[in-house]
Amino acid sequence: MTETTVVHLLRHGEVYNPTGVLYGRLPGFHLSDNGRAMADMVAKSIANRDIVTLWSSPMERAQETAAASAEVLKLPVTLDVRLTEAMNVFEGKKVANDNRAFFRDPRNFWHFRDPRRPSWGEAYRDVVARMKSVIDDARAESRGHEALLVSHQLPIWIIRLATESKRLWHDPRRRQCSLASLTTFTFDGDRLVSVGYSEPAAALLKNV
Repeated sequence: MTETTVVHLLRHGEVYNPTGVLYGRLPGFHLSDNGRAMADMVAKSIANRDIVTLWSSPMERAQETAAASAEVLKLPVTLDVRLTEAMNVFEGKKVANDNRAFFRDPRNFWHFRDPRRPSWGEAYRDVVARMKSVIDDARAESRGHEALLVSHQLPIWIIRLATESKRLWHDPRRRQCSLASLTTFTFDGDRLVSVGYSEPAAALLKNV
């Protein structure tokens, strides 16, 4: 008889970012008031789940999101660098989709040369490898129970694409991974049987 093990990937809540930069792995970016409310809402939604393992990316915004669940679940938070944000050469720059000057700047063209890798940051295959590794370790530690791993949009979305056997290069605007959302992997023994998605803090997304 096999055991059912569930691994939840939680994206952090909204970040206070008044200048609108791509913060990536830069330090000093914390949850906004709305982001803290999101973290609290998620924590309440999972309070009765059989979660025995709680790991987080070392980025401040992830730790602050994890802290709310740690308080409710009465679990310590283990930091794991494998859950961190993907590296991006444009950290610290305003790169919103409507910032046409940025995308038309010849100095940036070289970094756009290969969106399939992508050429502007950490290779997708490397993101898959580290996320698969941390999920496997969390699953082993939580066998027969559940684990909660707090991470970031791109790593969560990329490992989901990989597990669903979809191509890794994609349009970022089409990611199904909202702030404070849960992407849930359910395993029967060592076999992945389903991938689910939910937005426990959906009511607060309208404030973003």
